[in-house]
Amino acid sequence: MKKILITGSNGLLGQKLVSALLNKNAFQIIATSKGTNRINNEIGYVYRSLDITNKEEVDTVISYYTPDIVINTAAMTNVDACETQKEECWKLNVTAVEYMVSAIEKFTPNAHFIQLSTDFIFDGEKGSAYTEEDAPNPLSYYALSKWEAEKRVMISNVTWAIARTIIVYGIVDNMSRSNIVLWAKEALTKGQKINVVDDQFRSPTLAEDLAAGCILIAEKEATGVFNISGPKTLSVLEIVNAVADYWKLDKSLITPSKSTTLNQAAKRPPRTGFVIDKAIKELGYAPHSFEEGLAILDKQLK
Repeated sequence: MKKILITGSNGLLGQKLVSALLNKNAFQIIATSKGTNRINNEIGYVYRSLDITNKEEVDTVISYYTPDIVINTAAMTNVDACETQKEECWKLNVTAVEYMVSAIEKFTPNAHFIQLSTDFIFDGEKGSAYTEEDAPNPLSYYALSKWEAEKRVMISNVTWAIARTIIVYGIVDNMSRSNIVLWAKEALTKGQKINVVDDQFRSPTLAEDLAAGCILIAEKEATGVFNISGPKTLSVLEIVNAVADYWKLDKSLITPSKSTTLNQAAKRPPRTGFVIDKAIKELGYAPHSFEEGLAILDKQLK
């Protein structure tokens, strides 16, 4: 039975991976995250606290468990915070990846390393969806750190795959961060007025779909870069309107606005979106539509 080690197991994707893998019974699961385990169900896997920015801890954990597969979902993903806390961002998003890759090379050289990445590595000026071959041009420090991490993985001696994704939504136990769907639903349910940009375009990705894509990469021992996102590109305003429609909330609370009015610390690409044909063809990836994703989320919320 293959051993699969997940970093960032307390996060949205991390928790979805643990629960999806538990249903498969095909892997021994080692869940790792900083601090205590935040997943309510503690049965069927091993939990180990791990600070990925600590080289000794990374070496200790990798050498002890010698995993066959490592999925790195841990990262600093708050795009604006990365602009002001560059050192911390680099440590978590780049240095930690170097530590993991080097530990795998040393202690379990045949392991398959799967790194999560982002649409933000692109500048959004292409005008249409990005393929795996398009050239990155990061606009923010967060985006730069994720692209640098990719490059570290690509030049390493490990067997690797990179799963790039876009604006992930979903719900898990004891969440530390919200996401666009939950934020919009909560604000509108409370009757709060919200400003929503209509000049940024993304493909919302259901956390379960992203987890399924990562597991397909692991099962098929696939290598290289894969776009793993939702199937449809919408403006952020369209995403929020769809949330309001689904839960029958008051759309008059939503004010369309432009990115320039937000005063965000980090620059964001105006239009991303992925061509996901490679993942569909080579992995059998089959993402839900946004409406289906909202229905799945609704069930979980109930």
